[in-house]
Amino acid sequence: MLFDFGFVSIRWVWVALTVIFAVIEAFTFGLTTIWLALAALVMVFLSFLPIPLHFQLIIFLVISGVLLYFTRPLAVKKLKTGKVKTNVESLAGKQAIVTKQIVEFDRGEIKVNGQIWTARSENGSAVSEGVKCEVIRIEGVHAIVREIKESSPEALVSEQS
Repeated sequence: MLFDFGFVSIRWVWVALTVIFAVIEAFTFGLTTIWLALAALVMVFLSFLPIPLHFQLIIFLVISGVLLYFTRPLAVKKLKTGKVKTNVESLAGKQAIVTKQIVEFDRGEIKVNGQIWTARSENGSAVSEGVKCEVIRIEGVHAIVREIKESSPEALVSEQS
């Protein structure tokens, strides 16, 4: 054996580092230490070659850096770690039906995605019951909506002539 630390070979140090980095990744899921674990795993096999310890450390750092730089962005994009829209955030832009008339400066109700929300219009105008509207945003427990102006076939014909 090329390097012995007391009773422990350098191979076992690389194995231990592989396990430690993998365990840290399992608890954090930051997609950072997994690349260090993979580099340490490669070093387990390279440690069977007669490579001096300082070169092994350099090789480990290079492999770790290359894996972090080139593969982490791809893995983050594929696994889509990060912020996920919640149910409330996903309502913006959805169409809804007014179930209780929205009166100027007062709240009404809308139904969107099968749920009833208290709502008020974006510009404070009245919106009649049964009218389609679009959810602009959610403020607290109230949906802010805008009436969808639907053009009738008669209006289209009169505009074209």
